[in-house]
Amino acid sequence: MAATTFEMDGSVMEGGGQILRLSAALSCIQGASIKINKIRAGRSTPGLRPQHLSGLELVRDMCNGNLEGATVGSSEITLTPGKIKGGNHVADTRTAGSVGLLMQISLPCALFAQGPSELCLKGGTNAEMAPQIDYTLKVFKPIMERFGVQFDCDLKMRGYYPKGGGEVVLKVNPVKELSPINMTERGNITKIYGRAFVAGVLPFKLAKDMSTAAVRTIRKEIKDLYINIQSLQEKEKACGSGNGIIIIAESSTGCIFAGSSLGKKGVYADKVGIEAAEMLLRNIRHNGCVDEFLQDQLIIFMALANGTSRMRTGPITLHTQTAIHVAEQLTNAKFVIRKAEDEHANNDTYIIECQRVGAANLSL
Repeated sequence: MAATTFEMDGSVMEGGGQILRLSAALSCIQGASIKINKIRAGRSTPGLRPQHLSGLELVRDMCNGNLEGATVGSSEITLTPGKIKGGNHVADTRTAGSVGLLMQISLPCALFAQGPSELCLKGGTNAEMAPQIDYTLKVFKPIMERFGVQFDCDLKMRGYYPKGGGEVVLKVNPVKELSPINMTERGNITKIYGRAFVAGVLPFKLAKDMSTAAVRTIRKEIKDLYINIQSLQEKEKACGSGNGIIIIAESSTGCIFAGSSLGKKGVYADKVGIEAAEMLLRNIRHNGCVDEFLQDQLIIFMALANGTSRMRTGPITLHTQTAIHVAEQLTNAKFVIRKAEDEHANNDTYIIECQRVGAANLSL
């Protein structure tokens, strides 16, 4: 292990929790100490929140590491990792903090563990400003299989804002190496489906209204496909009350896109449905192979994959630029972004290419 400690500025670019999650995961995988300062400096409540703290404690436990300075509100931590062993671990945000974001910090580590891992993640499964668990299961998981990654994700209980109380169990087998991906052919959209749900004390009519409004919005642009959005009342497996919708589109080449939205107090259900539908349509129009939310989530795996990966996208998000910045700092991967130039491309279509230079494990 390198004797020096790498320093990462948590205020650059997106300036949020993503820098923390990626830096901690890569520190763990590379077996190199990292000091992260100015944590979440770009947020209205800077420093560590409970969900960030539980994520850091989870990777510390996974790698038998040492974590200094990690308390709620702290703006500087140091992580000194040991070996990633595998085994059973629990992380609980004790809030509606996102289990999807706990997964973002822990899954890459579990892939490079010495044995299988079982991670019990507790918090919000359908939370604002984070991937809904349905997105993780229906979009992220199948695309991860292209890297040669297999994991089971068992949704035990859904948890909604403000209580949380959700629970997901993740079972991950380690890999020898990740395969590079080549996602540059979009093909045609062949399938559109989804789920509009209500849980707790909310009336079933909200689910129907979200679904109807979403279908009506998509129909204006896509007229020739059957759209199947189920309306569901969640009686079991749900903690608290909530409502929302996720709509998924699949292409002939296996690309998957989604649009989603969660209900809020005082917001009409049809507005929630329209928002999700418009998000999906926006992510289909640019002729990329991934949506704006998958784009940044794949960067760390492209950086760790053995070979050259390519991904066709729409406009490059700030989250993606931030993920590339962190990956280039902490691995020996080099990224190139260029405009896509073919008959299907428009001004907002790009190719992100990643090449790993030299050996997989770089001591920082």
